[in-house]
Amino acid sequence: MAEIQEKSQGKKGGSKQKKMSTRIDFTPMVDMNMLLITFFMLCTSLSKPQTMEISMPTNDKVSEAEQNKVKASKAVTVILGKDNAVYYYLGQPNYSDANTLKKSSFKPDGLRAMLIGKNAKVTAEMNKLKKDKLNLKISDEQFKEKAAKIKSDRSAPVVIIKASDESNYTNLIDALDEMQICNISKYAIVDITPEDVELVKSFEKL
Repeated sequence: MAEIQEKSQGKKGGSKQKKMSTRIDFTPMVDMNMLLITFFMLCTSLSKPQTMEISMPTNDKVSEAEQNKVKASKAVTVILGKDNAVYYYLGQPNYSDANTLKKSSFKPDGLRAMLIGKNAKVTAEMNKLKKDKLNLKISDEQFKEKAAKIKSDRSAPVVIIKASDESNYTNLIDALDEMQICNISKYAIVDITPEDVELVKSFEKL
């Protein structure tokens, strides 16, 4: 609170001169700041860390029968090459024919367009679900439950990401981002094989 003090000084036989000094007490301001901080701490929700589930390769031996569980029509293999190049092939690879390999990019009309086309049904349903959430028609819990059910569709593609030794970390992050954008729920990072490396080399020679 503000406080005004008056001081009087004068000379003999002269008129008294009044001097005023002002002191402001900031103690109530400190109390108010503490109340505001407490209010925002109690009423504001802290940001939740976003995690990404990634299926990594293991050292366990997988039988050929188990490997063939994934239908060739649903499998999409993405190969990350040098100079930010990205390649892909559908189904089982034909290492004797380099034309089965397709070159793409991380542009919207590249890898993303292909994956959205392969995952059209899930993408359409997810876009509708996101719109319902944006319009507050469903809660967060309902959104998560319905999203998990939509992404478990059997017709959804399975993407296998293979990074070559000449690719960089940014390419891998970009590929994982595309999985989220295209609503791909089934994907895994797998070590690239020598056959895949030779397939890329043969494609570049065409």
